[in-house]
Amino acid sequence: MRDYVPPLRDMHFILRELAGLDQVSGLPGCEEASEDLVAAVLEEAGKFAAGVLAPINRQGDVQGCRLADGRVLTPDGWKEAWEQFRDAGWVGLGLPVEYGGQGLPKLVATAVWEMWFSTNMAFTMLPQLNVGQAEALLIAASDEQKETWLRKVVSGEWGATMNLTEPQAGSDLAATRCRAEPQADGSYHVFGQKIFISYGEHELTPNIVHLVLARIPGAPAGVKGLSLFIVPKYLLDGEGNPAERNDVRCISIEHKMGIHGSPTCTMSYGDNGGAVGWLVGEPNRGLETMFIMMNEARFGVGVQGVGLGERAYQYALAFARERVQGRDAVSGEAGKPIIHHPDVKRTLLSMRARNMAMRGLLYTAASWFDIAHHSPDQAAADKARRYVDLLMPVAKGWCTEVGNEVCDDAIQVFGGMGFVEETGIAQFYRDARIITIYEGTTGIQANDLVGRKILREGGATLRELLADLRLTVGALADDDELADIGAALAGSVDALEAATDWILANGRDRLADVLAGAVPFLYLLGTVSGGWQLARAALAARRRLAAGEADGQRGYLESLVELARFYQASYGVQAAAHAQTVLTAGGALTRFAEAEF
Repeated sequence: MRDYVPPLRDMHFILRELAGLDQVSGLPGCEEASEDLVAAVLEEAGKFAAGVLAPINRQGDVQGCRLADGRVLTPDGWKEAWEQFRDAGWVGLGLPVEYGGQGLPKLVATAVWEMWFSTNMAFTMLPQLNVGQAEALLIAASDEQKETWLRKVVSGEWGATMNLTEPQAGSDLAATRCRAEPQADGSYHVFGQKIFISYGEHELTPNIVHLVLARIPGAPAGVKGLSLFIVPKYLLDGEGNPAERNDVRCISIEHKMGIHGSPTCTMSYGDNGGAVGWLVGEPNRGLETMFIMMNEARFGVGVQGVGLGERAYQYALAFARERVQGRDAVSGEAGKPIIHHPDVKRTLLSMRARNMAMRGLLYTAASWFDIAHHSPDQAAADKARRYVDLLMPVAKGWCTEVGNEVCDDAIQVFGGMGFVEETGIAQFYRDARIITIYEGTTGIQANDLVGRKILREGGATLRELLADLRLTVGALADDDELADIGAALAGSVDALEAATDWILANGRDRLADVLAGAVPFLYLLGTVSGGWQLARAALAARRRLAAGEADGQRGYLESLVELARFYQASYGVQAAAHAQTVLTAGGALTRFAEAEF
C-alpha cells in the first residue's frame, strides 16, 4: 500500500481562485468558512483519510462482507473507523447546525469528501447515504420526524439507506410494485423487495433508517403513484431508543467486481405481517423527495470520480518514479525511472490534467449549490440553481467516465504489475467501474441532459453558459501568453454551440437521432466545461505571477498554465469530434435494423 498524500495545494488553489471561497464565506449562514478554518478542516480531514481510512481499504477489498444468519459482517476495522468518523463529527460536516451538523458550505464539504472517496470508497458510501437522506428529510419530513430520525442520521448514530430499485424494475421506477397499506394509527405496513441497497444491513450502527419508495392503495400508475416511507430496522421504544426488530431483513448480498467492503443487499419487507413505516411528505409525491437524495448522491458519485482518479494518479506517479526500465529515448542512457519515457510522462500528465479539470468543475458546482441555497441576491441564486441543474448530469456522467479512464491509465503505467492484485492499483479500477452505473448510468444522465435540461427549456441555460465561456475566451485572448489556450477553447466552444443548435433544431422532429448522440453530447459538454475550468486556472495563475504573489509557488503556478495548454491540445481537440458525432451518427444508428445486430 502506498501512502495517500492529500492534494491540498490543488484544493486550496481551486477553492480560492475558481470556486470563490471568499464569495461563499460571505453568504448568510456560511460566515464561519474562513480560509484559516477551511485550511484546518482540510488538514485534519487529510490526516484522517491517510491515517484511518486508507490503511483499511485493502483489507476491505480482500475480506469483503459476509451474510451469516441474517447478519451482515463488515471487514475488520470498519466498526472502529465508523466510530472515529462519527465521533469526529464528519458525517454532519455540511448539514445544518440545528440538527447536530457543523453547517459548513457544500464547497468545503466537497473537498473533504474527495479525500474520503480517494482513500476508501467502499467505507465512505455509508456516510454518503446519511448525508443524502438528511437532505431529503430536511425538505419533506414533518417536525416530529425530524426530531425522531433526522438528528440520529446527521450525527451518524444511526445508518441510512435509500430503497428504490426492485428486481423487475431496474432504472424504470414506474414498474415499482412495493406496496404500503395504511393502518389505523397512521402508520403503514410495507410489503415488497428491494435490490442493490448499499449498507442495507450491517451492525456498524444500532439502527438503520431506510427510505423506501412504495405504492399506497389507489395510487396512480407509474412514477406519479409513488410515496416515500421511513422504515427503520428497529422500532423505537417510548424514549426513542431502538427496541423491537421491524419486519425487514436482508436475504442476500451481492458478490461484486469491486467495492467489496460495502454490502450491497437485497432487502425483503413484510414477510411476517408488514414492515412498519411512516409516510414522508405527501402521498404519491415520494419520487420528488427521493430525487433530492438522488441528486445529492449523483453529485457525490461525481466526486468519487475525481477521488478515485487522484488516488490512482498518486499510485501511478509513485511507481513511475521508482520503476527503472529501458533506456532514455533521447540520450540512450539506462538506469532511469520510467517517468523519463515520454509516453509514461504523457500518461501521467493526462491523468493530472483530467483530475484537475474534474476537481475544478465539481468544486465550482459545489459553490453554485451554496449560492443557490444561501445568496440573498435572487438573480445570482437563480442563475446558480440553473447551472447546477444543467450540469448535474455532467458532474455525474462525465466525471465518472473520466475517473474510470484515469484509473485505467494507472494500470497501464504499472504495466504487467498493474494486472497483479498485490500491487493494489487494480482495486481502484474495479471500484471505479460501478460509478458510471449506479445512481443513473451515463446514458440516463445524457438523456436527462438533452431531454430535460436542454430541449425542455429551449437551451436557455446552456446559452447562458456559452456566454460565460465566451467571456473566458476573451480574457485569454487579452493575454499574449495565454492566447493559444484561448484560441483552443474558442474552437471547443464553437463545437459545443454548433451541437447545441443542431439538437434544438431537431429535437422535435428527429428525437431518436438526437438521443442517439446524447452521450457524445454529454462528453462534449464535459470536455469543454473541464477545459473552461483549467483555462480559468491558467488566468488565475498568470494574475498571481504578474502581481508578484507567487510566494515560492512560481513553479507550481507556471505548471498550471502548461496543464491548461496540455489539456486543450490533448482533450479540447476532441470537442470537435464529439460534436461531429452528435450531428451525423444518429441517422445511421436509427436506420440500422435491430435484426442485423
